[in-house]
Amino acid sequence: MKTPKEPTEAHRNFFKDVHDVVRLVPAGRVTTYGAIAHYLGARNGARMVGWAMMAAHPLVGPTAVPAHRVINRLGLLTGRQHFATSTAMQEALEAEGVHVEDDQVQDFQRLFWDPSKELA
Repeated sequence: MKTPKEPTEAHRNFFKDVHDVVRLVPAGRVTTYGAIAHYLGARNGARMVGWAMMAAHPLVGPTAVPAHRVINRLGLLTGRQHFATSTAMQEALEAEGVHVEDDQVQDFQRLFWDPSKELA
């Protein structure tokens, strides 16, 4: 995946919007890159949401973004390689009660948090 070397102002604003939405995902729930993009009016912007999640990793403390709660549309932990260890994303989800097998969230439909519905 190719990322912009220096984010533009528009990218920074979009990333901030993505981070703000992700901070609203409740513990024990998951959402998808596409659901966030759709909510923000960027229907084909799932990849940009992924870039925003990569940019979220250095944020700590009150600005921390629970990036582990954002997965792909099939329930797969596709962002796991961007965490400190290959198991950190799964461990963070499991600490919140989310069951993961073979890098896939189990009972995905029940745990899915759709910002378009939840924040309507």
